[in-house]
Amino acid sequence: MRYPQGGGLTPERQAFRERIRLEAAEQFAAGVSNAEVAKDLRVSVRSVQRWRRAWHDAGAEGLRSAGPVSVPKLSEALFAVLEKELAKGPVAHGWPDQTWTLARVKTLIGRRFHKSMTLSAIARMLHRHGFSHQVPARRAVERDEAAVAGWVKETWPQVEGPWRRSMPGCASKTRPASR
Repeated sequence: MRYPQGGGLTPERQAFRERIRLEAAEQFAAGVSNAEVAKDLRVSVRSVQRWRRAWHDAGAEGLRSAGPVSVPKLSEALFAVLEKELAKGPVAHGWPDQTWTLARVKTLIGRRFHKSMTLSAIARMLHRHGFSHQVPARRAVERDEAAVAGWVKETWPQVEGPWRRSMPGCASKTRPASR
């Protein structure tokens, strides 16, 4: 199951899911069928079957949450340090331009914290903390809106060329309309 922003279950949601499983354990003890438990708790029969096996093997303790699946590579304190380092900019860390890439962030994490992370894990971590893909904050000072509008209206149609229509019964969409 995938979760938004790569995060997993929140502690509140994890506790809620555990309460559902423990309610199922009470119903197992009362002899309620899997289908009835699934209908009552609004979960799949397959989940109830899995829970019943765990309950049979270890009792209600077998249905308790095991905690988070994994601990983040960078704690909140370390991420705060990373955020300050990112704010300094790439040039301060030895790169020739002011562009942060995932590879550069990975190198920075390796240099600063001696930890290795995959690029996708770094992207998910940054996204969870509110970072997004780089987009210019403002337009270039040299930009001439009138010239851009004129180019789009006059030059672009010439560059693009005329649209071609397909003929009835013709398999090719690029065949000219006139014969």
